[in-house]
Formats: sequence, C-alpha cells, structure tokens
Amino acid sequence: MAEKSESKPAQKSENAKPDGKPDASADGAGKPDSRSKSESRDDKRAQQKQDSGAVRFSFATPGRVEEVIGRTGTRGEAIQVRVRVLDGRDKDKVLRRNVKGPIQVDDILMLRETEFEARPLNKSGRGTN
Repeated sequence: MAEKSESKPAQKSENAKPDGKPDASADGAGKPDSRSKSESRDDKRAQQKQDSGAVRFSFATPGRVEEVIGRTGTRGEAIQVRVRVLDGRDKDKVLRRNVKGPIQVDDILMLRETEFEARPLNKSGRGTN
C-alpha cells in the first residue's frame, strides 16, 4: 500500500504578515500606527458635531412675490417672478428672479443675495417668427 505523506502546515508567528514577513509595528519598531491618527480625527469630528448642536442656515433676505412673469428654461422647468425685497440693505427693491418649483403671488422667498437679477424672458421662442 502507498502511504500518504501528510505535510504539516507551516506555523505562522503572531506578528507575521500574509506575505510571510514579520510585522515591524508589532514589536514597536518602525513607523507609528496610522489607525490611531484616523481614530483621533474621527473623535474630533464627532465632538465638533456634538458641540455645534444647532442647525446652521446661511444668511437670507425675505422677499414677497409680486408677479409671476412666465416660464423659462429649455423645458419650462423654472418660473420667472418679480420679487420685492422686504428687509435688509435693499429693502423695497424689486428684482426679477427664476424660481424652481411651485410658486404663486404673495409667497415669501428667502433670497441668498439681492444684487443680481435674472435675464428678462424673450418673447420669441419656438413657433414664433
């Protein structure tokens, strides 16, 4: 009868890498462990989130929709409106703005800036000469 030769698996040391080389960081030699740095960064971020606690909004100025001018955009997805600024440096200034979504007269918009206006709508479009 043929005898089977059983080979014993090579014993791996506790600090050996998968490539078979010993891990230098296990005995304290070599460069410091990078995981501790990333963990400390994560801890700082979590602490900042807990400290902030409050919701932060960007500064905005209220404006009331006075007139709906018409639809704009290549597919008519935006609505151009006239807005009167209610507060801030440009109080009572009337602006032309493009709004995405449902809007009607007397709605309040929160404007992040009040210095620029949208371009006026062109009356010429497809099908008109």
